[in-house]
Amino acid sequence: MSSNGMKWVWVVVCLGLVGCAPQKTEPQKATGSKASATKRADSTASKAASQATSPATSQEQKAPSSATPPPPTQAQATQTPPAVEPTEEPKRPDVIFVPTPQEVVDKMLELAQVTKDDVVYDLGCGDGRIVVTAAKKFGCRAFGFDVDPQRIQESKENVEKNGVGNLVTIEQKDIFTLDLSKANVVTLYLLPSLNVKLIPQLEKLKPGCRIVSHDFDMRGVTPDKVVTVDGDGGYGHTVYLWTTPLKKEAETK
Repeated sequence: MSSNGMKWVWVVVCLGLVGCAPQKTEPQKATGSKASATKRADSTASKAASQATSPATSQEQKAPSSATPPPPTQAQATQTPPAVEPTEEPKRPDVIFVPTPQEVVDKMLELAQVTKDDVVYDLGCGDGRIVVTAAKKFGCRAFGFDVDPQRIQESKENVEKNGVGNLVTIEQKDIFTLDLSKANVVTLYLLPSLNVKLIPQLEKLKPGCRIVSHDFDMRGVTPDKVVTVDGDGGYGHTVYLWTTPLKKEAETK
């Protein structure tokens, strides 16, 4: 073989060797690292997205619901609310308190001929001097009524001071609502119009009961007696006596 032929053979052999040489490939380790990096990046992005959306979700959960509340059930709709009773204002006194002089008190009880067996009702008892005197002087039961809390307090103090709590009872009541049927004697120091207002109650008293009034009469009813008591300064006090059944005057036409 010529030298030129040998050269071509050598070239062919070399080219064959080159074609058979193994190709370089990326090692599996490098590929695995790249995949792990990709997974970590995806995980970080997912966590960041979760944190970004979490406050909004929490805020939505905490925010008060603006939805319309559901309609009441049939049982709730048929429930009747408890009734509220109106509060009544306390009744005010019909007259200004002016105490009856003691000498007039004595004359009123004398004119009514009070005994220890009687029950005395004082309508508008003031400081309680009439019922206290009746209990101390005659030993009878006596009841004092008034709407003024201050007068009630004064009456109770007077009763305690005189030691007649076993005989005298003081009550805060409207005298125009009282049942007077247990009384034998009724004492008054009211205005004429108020005496007249009491007539329907006084007519229910048992026969023989006595009614005495300081200074004021009872229009339309004839008194059994009228006496005058001299007071301090020469002022005279009038005391009226009626007995039941009341003697009504004939109405003028």
